[in-house]
Amino acid sequence: MNTKSKQTSVTTRHARIRAKVSGTAERPRLSVHKSNTSVYGQVIDDTKGVTLAASSAAEAAGKGLVEKSKNAGKEIAKLAIAKGVKKVVFDRGGFIYTGKIKAFADGAREGGLEF
Repeated sequence: MNTKSKQTSVTTRHARIRAKVSGTAERPRLSVHKSNTSVYGQVIDDTKGVTLAASSAAEAAGKGLVEKSKNAGKEIAKLAIAKGVKKVVFDRGGFIYTGKIKAFADGAREGGLEF
């Protein structure tokens, strides 16, 4: 029987992903976090430890949370491109790449980010 909680599993997966994924000045990291009520994204330069752009589905327009996530992805792409960032490394934050996380990534791609 598995006694791990869902949050412990997400944290373990995120640590495994972060061991392989790191953002640089040329290609920062697009980090995504999902809560019960929203999806948050940040474009981070890990070498300097600086957040270049941030967006959340709570601020985005749309009917459902998936649509809001997609619009938040488009918004973060617009903010990142304004800062001169076109290519990023996607960090799904230990969450499974489906639903709100996939919608956020698709929105960022539609907004002009490459990953």
